[in-house]
Amino acid sequence: MTTSLDRCRRRRARLLRQLVEFGDFRPGSISSPTKRCGKPSCHCAKKGDSGHPGRAQFTSKIAGKTVTESLPSRVAQSKAKREIGEFRRFQQWTSSFVEVNIAICRLRPVEEDIELSSQEKKRPKQSNKKSLKK
Repeated sequence: MTTSLDRCRRRRARLLRQLVEFGDFRPGSISSPTKRCGKPSCHCAKKGDSGHPGRAQFTSKIAGKTVTESLPSRVAQSKAKREIGEFRRFQQWTSSFVEVNIAICRLRPVEEDIELSSQEKKRPKQSNKKSLKK
């Protein structure tokens, strides 16, 4: 075993210990959409005005569908921000974990003495039937 393989295996072990340290997380984003009330005399009807501030919303994809959840208070917003931040940290961890595993697979020597199973030893036979193509 080479020293770089040992180093990669130690790094993977460190990464695995970090896995249990993750808190609650979920993918998504927070937005505060602006709205226009529709009254012609209101400031939101003027050109260039940003409109009325809306409630913060948490948006994510669940089973391929976009789901939006209202965040009614600052506490709910900060909770959602923490969860999104933790998810991003998890994504970075996943990238590092995959990267180190790829390095380990490349560095690990090929073992020649592995016995093939009876299924692996069998080769598929070629068909003797003629093709029906014309």
